[in-house]
Parts: sequence; structure tokens; C-alpha cells
Amino acid sequence: MSALPFIPFTRPSFNQETIDAVGDVLRSGWVTSGPKLAEFESSLSEYFGGRPVRCFANGTATMKIALQVLGIGKGDEVITTPISWVATSNVILSVRAKPIFVDIDPITRNLDLNKVTASITSNTRAIMPVYLAGLPLDMDQLYALAKQHHLRVIEDAAQAFGSQWQGQKIGAIGDLVSFSFQANKNLSTVEGGCLVFNNLDEAKLAEKFRLQGVTRQGMDGMDVDILGGKDNLTDVNAVIGLHQLKQLPEFQARRTDLARQYFDVIRAEIKSAGIEDLKLELPTENFTESNWHMFQVILPLAQLNVDRAQVMTELKDLGIGTGVHYPAITGFTLYQNLGYQASDTPIAERIGQSILTLPLFPGMTDGDIPRIAQGLCSILKKHRNN
Repeated sequence: MSALPFIPFTRPSFNQETIDAVGDVLRSGWVTSGPKLAEFESSLSEYFGGRPVRCFANGTATMKIALQVLGIGKGDEVITTPISWVATSNVILSVRAKPIFVDIDPITRNLDLNKVTASITSNTRAIMPVYLAGLPLDMDQLYALAKQHHLRVIEDAAQAFGSQWQGQKIGAIGDLVSFSFQANKNLSTVEGGCLVFNNLDEAKLAEKFRLQGVTRQGMDGMDVDILGGKDNLTDVNAVIGLHQLKQLPEFQARRTDLARQYFDVIRAEIKSAGIEDLKLELPTENFTESNWHMFQVILPLAQLNVDRAQVMTELKDLGIGTGVHYPAITGFTLYQNLGYQASDTPIAERIGQSILTLPLFPGMTDGDIPRIAQGLCSILKKHRNN
């Protein structure tokens, strides 16, 4: 085991001002949804250019409620990617619709829009793209495709808060846009999420789904006309989000700087270690649109005599944490029992088996990147097939 400090693959950053603000909310006596939530939603709306925004308990609820707002249900199909956190497709199943998995682009690792048309049927109602690691796909192509086939779009931008498309914030444009504020996200409320809407009618319907379908009138009037859930965000979470939003430019600048270091240092280390023959795939080098939520490499497993788990174990022994984001959803037992096969999306299957998330978070030091790159390249060299 390493004597050096352990580097987790991610760690949230909360300053003293944020911690003090949480204490203020706790002392106020109003800790559930209240004035801080309203302030947070207003700030988010301003951030997204005035579009209506509502917050929820997590980024899974946001996607499910987006489907409900659009009236998607039994018999409907939603096109999505097999490389995502399983919540993306689970929410489609939860409204009794059918996820249709389309393979990914091997470079961006996002949904391959050139393959979508072949999967559109008379039952297709929406496309749900995922912006893996914060990298948006081609928004112009996405919305041209949706317009051509009269489809709605639910952007799973869980990892893309702060990302852009051609100078416009993700969320400031588009149809329904879902974000997650879970602990490892670029903006975290510990747990939480938000939906960006086209109009107030959509937002008001989402409010009903958020809290048991309830609407209130006057001092004591109450009605329930739809089946809702319990997915509201608390003021404790919201006040954290308010302070994270203030720090977002600082967080984003640091993430971008660390990502640039990764490219330079890994390439130099590959050359120094003499492993240029190994096909270690780096992410798309995009510094204008990605928020650098994660830095992910594709391991050259066909050229190694060990599997990914062993690489992760040896990195852990060096004091370096890693993650897997994500295995192909179609390889999970639940989905295989429903008739899906990972082999139907072979690029996603390969990448899901070999993708590795390296540490990336604002609190990292400049010295962490060389240590990670050296550790990874030494393991690859050690286990290279002869």
C-alpha cells in the first residue's frame, strides 16, 4: 500500500461559507422546501436565461417527471444510450414505456445520432441523450432529427452542468433538460437535481408530480387530480446549491486546467514508459463545450494480460481511486430478462468493459496528475502482452 495520501476519483468541495449557511437554515426552523428552494430555483432560472426551473430530490426523479410531463407511458418508445447510469433507462421502464438502445460513437462515447433514424418507429415518442462526462453531443443534429420525426427530447444532462454548445449553456437551449446535483457532480447539493422547462404550464404540472399531485387554493383548499410522488428538494440542499453556484466558475476553471494537465502528462508518460504501441484511448480533447465532469480512458485490454479490475486494484494499492462509468446497461440481468443483449450495441459493449474513470475534482493538487499518470502507465507496461 502507498504511504502517500489516497486520491479518490472524486470529492465534493464545500467551503466554510456553505457550511455556515447550512447551519443558518437548520437554526431557522424551516428545513424542508421553503424560501431557500425558491431562491435557488430563481437563481437557476436566471443562469439558464430565464427558462422555468424546478428542483427535485434527485436526478432520477427529474427524468421520470420529465417523461410524465410529456405523457409518455405504456406502448411508447424512448431512444437512449446503453452507456449511462442505469437510472436513465430505469425511469423509462418505470412509466411503462420501452427503452430503445442505440449504439454510441467510439470517440465521444455519446449516443451516435447517425444510427438513431433506423430505430425510430411509429411508437417512438422521445430521444433521451446522455452527455457522458459532461460532453454534449451535436445539439444541431439532435434537434434537427427530433424536428424531422416530430419527437420530444429529454436531455439527460446529469453530468453536464456548466457545459456549453456553441457558446450557449446546456439548459439555456433545448427541450426538457435534466441535471443532477448528486455528491460527485460539478455543482452538488449532496443529493438533488433540477429540470429546465419550456413554459410555466410544464413547470406547474411537474410541481404536481413532485409532491403527491397536490394543488392548494387559499388558506385551506387542497385538491389532488394526478398521481404524484414525494420528490421535493429541501432548503438544506438548496442553500448548498446556492453557494455552489457562486463557486461554479472557480470549480470549472480548475477542472479544465486539470484535464489539460492529464493530456500533457499522460502522453509524456506513455512516451517515457515506451508503451506507445498500447492503444490507450483518451477522451475527446474539448475545452470549449465540456465541463470536464470526469476524465475517462479506455484501457487496451486486448493488449494486456489482466482485466480492468486488476488495474483498478493495483492503482488502489498506489493510493489512487478509480471508477467505472459505466458498464453497458444491456448487460444487466434485468435488461437481459427483458430481451436486450449487449452484443446488439457492440461499441457500447466494448467501451463498457474497458472504460476507467480517473480522479478529477477541484481539490486535487498539480502533483496528483503526474502521480496518477505514472501509476497507470507503469501498470500498463507491467501487464503488456509479450
